[in-house]
Amino acid sequence: MSNFVEELQARRSQYALTNASPIADQDIVKLIEDVTVAVPSAFNSQPQRAVVLFGDANQKLWDIVKETLRKVVNDEEAFKSTEAKINSFAAGHGTVLFFDDEDVTKQLQENFPAYAANFPGFARDAAGMLQLAVWTALSEKGLGASLQHYNPLIDEAVAAEFGLPASWKLQAQMPFGTVAQPAGPVDKQPADARVKVFGL
Repeated sequence: MSNFVEELQARRSQYALTNASPIADQDIVKLIEDVTVAVPSAFNSQPQRAVVLFGDANQKLWDIVKETLRKVVNDEEAFKSTEAKINSFAAGHGTVLFFDDEDVTKQLQENFPAYAANFPGFARDAAGMLQLAVWTALSEKGLGASLQHYNPLIDEAVAAEFGLPASWKLQAQMPFGTVAQPAGPVDKQPADARVKVFGL
């Protein structure tokens, strides 16, 4: 089995994180930069954007999430479990925010009107590829992560806090850190239930 497949299999949703990291923050940033540049996109449009948060910036993100959800969850008892989950993300070493630059898609729609309806889907494909690639790269370096989606509730507050362009639409949040307690096993459907082969 190739190392690539092994790394994909090792990547899991890790929720119990610590603030430690086996590699330096600068190396994490370089890793995410390299992956972002390498991941493909339709028409080489490169609509994917990423923001990497450490320290106080990371804590501020999860404070925004907590404050925003507190406004929409009326049951204080129910909010306790939500708060515990958010605190577990904030306990990590950092977070990667993933965005789609909608100006890129709009320009493509103008330049290639025959494909206009397809470009939002192409952008989602590019976003998903980047998220998986970063997730797997972090895992390979010994960092656990998970993919969260508190957007669009937090979009405006996040954009304002970090001074991000209005065209950047938040897609997902990926808290990461050293794994405190590894995720348990998960059931997987057999390959032959999901992959069909013809002509072989």
